[in-house]
Amino acid sequence: MSDKQCTLARPVTVTGTGLHTGHYVNMTFHPAPADHGYRFRRIDIEGQPEVPADLDYVVDTSRGTTLEKDGARVSTVEHTLSALYGIGIDNCLIEIDGPETPIMDGSARLFVEALEEAGTEEQEAERKVFEIRAPLSYAYPDKHVEMFALPSSSYEISVMIDFETRVLGTQHARMHDIRDFREQIAPCRTFVFLHELEYLLKNDLIRGGDLSNAIVFMNRAVSQEELDRLATLFRKPSVAVKEEGILNNLDLYFRNEPARHKLLDVVGDLALLGVRLKGHIIANRPGHHTNVEFGRLLRKQMKQESKSAPAYDPNAEPVYDINQIQSILPHRPPFLLVDKILDMGSDYVVGLKNVTMNEPFFVGHFPGEPVMPGVLQIEAMAQAGGILALSSVPDPEHYTTYFLKIDKVRFRHKVVPGDTLIFTLKLLAPIRRGIVQMEGVAYVGQKVVMEAEMMAQIVRNPNT
Repeated sequence: MSDKQCTLARPVTVTGTGLHTGHYVNMTFHPAPADHGYRFRRIDIEGQPEVPADLDYVVDTSRGTTLEKDGARVSTVEHTLSALYGIGIDNCLIEIDGPETPIMDGSARLFVEALEEAGTEEQEAERKVFEIRAPLSYAYPDKHVEMFALPSSSYEISVMIDFETRVLGTQHARMHDIRDFREQIAPCRTFVFLHELEYLLKNDLIRGGDLSNAIVFMNRAVSQEELDRLATLFRKPSVAVKEEGILNNLDLYFRNEPARHKLLDVVGDLALLGVRLKGHIIANRPGHHTNVEFGRLLRKQMKQESKSAPAYDPNAEPVYDINQIQSILPHRPPFLLVDKILDMGSDYVVGLKNVTMNEPFFVGHFPGEPVMPGVLQIEAMAQAGGILALSSVPDPEHYTTYFLKIDKVRFRHKVVPGDTLIFTLKLLAPIRRGIVQMEGVAYVGQKVVMEAEMMAQIVRNPNT
C-alpha cells in the first residue's frame, strides 16, 4: 500500500436493510479531504449531524458496534469500516438515511465491490501509521478472551474461536497482510446459532434478518416441524440441515469461515483507531466489546509513544537562567531542582535539570547504583510548573505556589547521574481563582521517564 492517504475517486451508493432495525437504507460513500478519517452523516435527521467513526463514540457493542454523538446514532458499523480499511481508503464521508448500515450478505464483500467500482484517489498527506514496538496484552477472563499486539513488519491478524459445540468448536484464521483482506476475509459472512436465532426472532431483534445474510449453525437436534416453521418464518419453500451442521440456506466459502468473519470484525473495530496499524494482532475468542476495549488500550499506547521531547539547543539563550529562577521561586539549593527555563508561553513551560553525581541525595539513595528519587523528579517538575503558574501574576516574587494534588503519576525509566531532564508542562484548564491544573511529562532524550497531572494554588506571601 502507498504511504500516502487515499480517498474515493467518486461517490458510490449501496442500499439494503439493517439487520437489527429492519430499516431500508441508502448509504453513499463520498470522497473526503486528507486527515478527515471516516465519518457517518445522518441525512435523515434535521441538521444532518455527523458521527465520527472513532473509539470515543462507541456506545454499544451488544449486537454489533454502535456509534453515537449528540443523539445521532449509527449501528452495525463494523463491516462497513472493515471494507474501507481493508482496501486502503483512509478518508470517507458516509451519508446514510437511517440508523443502521445495511447488512447486505452479512460480509464486507458487497461494500468492497462498490468501493472498488468508485475507484481510489491518492492524496498529498502522509498516512498516519502506528507501529507496535512493544508487546501489549489484554484479558477478559469472564469471557475467556485474550488479545495481544506484537511487533511485525506488516499488519497481520490471527484469530482463534471456540464455541465448545460439536458443530462449531475450535477454529483458527490468519491474515498475513492487510492486502489479503479483499480475497481472503471480505467475503466471510456472519453466523448465528439456532438458539440465538430463536431468541432474536422472539424478541424482534433482527427485523432485517433472513437466511441469505447469515450462516445458521444447528447446535441441537431439530424436528422437521421446527424446520418447516423456520422455512415459513423466512419465506423459504423448505430448509434442511447439512452434514456440517448448518442450514442449507448457504454454502461455506471456507471451512473456517466463522473464524475469518471474526477476523473481519477485528479489522472493522480496530479501524476506529483512525490509523494504519503495523503489527501482529492475536485474538482468542474476540467479540465487539473486547475488540473495542483492546483498541482503547492500543490508543493509550499510541498516545504514550507519540509524545516527543522538545528540541533542546544548549547554545540557545534560556528564557530564565538559574539566577532569574531564584528571583521567582523561593527554593534554594540543595532543594532548587530546576536549572533553566527553555521556553514558556501563556499555557505551557519547558524546564531543564542537569542530574549530576554531586547531588546530595545520591549520598544515601542507592549509592552503589545511584538513581534520582521519583519524589524529587516530581518536585523538579512541580518547580517548573510553579514558574508557569507565577508568570500569571504581575509580581511573582510576592507569591508562592502550593501543590494541592498530584495524580496519574507514572515512572517509566530510571533517571541517573549524567542525564539531562527536560520537563514539559501545559495547562489543562485556564487559571481561575489562583487554581492551576497542569499535565507534565519528563524526558531524557526522546524517552519519557515520568509523567503526572498536578493541581496547585497561587497564594500571596504574608506581609507583602
